[in-house]
Amino acid sequence: MNGPDLLTAHAGTLRTKVGACWPGSRAVFRGHDLHQDLRNSDWMDLYIFGITGRRFSPEQIKLLHGIWVTTSYPDTRIWNNRVAGLAGNARSTPVLGLSAALAVSEARIYGGGPGLRAIDFFLRAGTAVGSGGNLREFIGTELASGYIYGFGRPIDSRDERLPWLGELAESLGMGNGLHFKLAFAVEKMLLDMGKPNLLMNFAGMTAALGADLGFTPREFHLFRFPLFLAGMPPCWREAAEKPEGTLFPTPCADIAYEGVAKRRWERITDEPKKSSS
Repeated sequence: MNGPDLLTAHAGTLRTKVGACWPGSRAVFRGHDLHQDLRNSDWMDLYIFGITGRRFSPEQIKLLHGIWVTTSYPDTRIWNNRVAGLAGNARSTPVLGLSAALAVSEARIYGGGPGLRAIDFFLRAGTAVGSGGNLREFIGTELASGYIYGFGRPIDSRDERLPWLGELAESLGMGNGLHFKLAFAVEKMLLDMGKPNLLMNFAGMTAALGADLGFTPREFHLFRFPLFLAGMPPCWREAAEKPEGTLFPTPCADIAYEGVAKRRWERITDEPKKSSS
């Protein structure tokens, strides 16, 4: 079925398994009464249940909280926080400013993009190794085709978040997962292959942990959506308290312009030329 028949079959109704609400009566969240059955849920527990349809243990939920906490940087210089700060300084609303900041977090080489590609890498690597494949050969093929997402960092090759997150995973009994151990094995092999700048980064460790928790790439992508959010409101609020227009003003003299040189502009009018006769 396709075309008009497909549209007709879906017209006027919503078929859903995730839930619904009846104003004045109740709300159902994946088959559970939201206010009766889930009212005491941890927010992360509810969020992940909504994404995956699965319930996670308290230790797993604590690890997922830790992933968010470890990367909550209230530094307005960071690319996405800068958007939040500029929005606040321009007197935009928090919702508009923070939504825009989250939107630009979805980048190909940093933010949301690498996390999505990193978990895809680990899932494929885990399948290859589990089928008897050679990890070094797998890495070599990946390098030949482009990047290995989850390794390497533009600013500094060492990621200051990893010791803390790794320690948390170990303390919660999640340091022996296939993909978590695989992440360290890949890092060691990259070093042995003469790639000292391709150390594991935050996307790599979190993707490995996500794979061990059974996330699909789409589920992991949705989990990472608010990853930077906690660091944004402080940037918005502080910038909103400054005089308007004073956040990162750039003097004209500081702009390195290499375009067309200064030139004279002639006014053009629509008046018809006068006849010479």
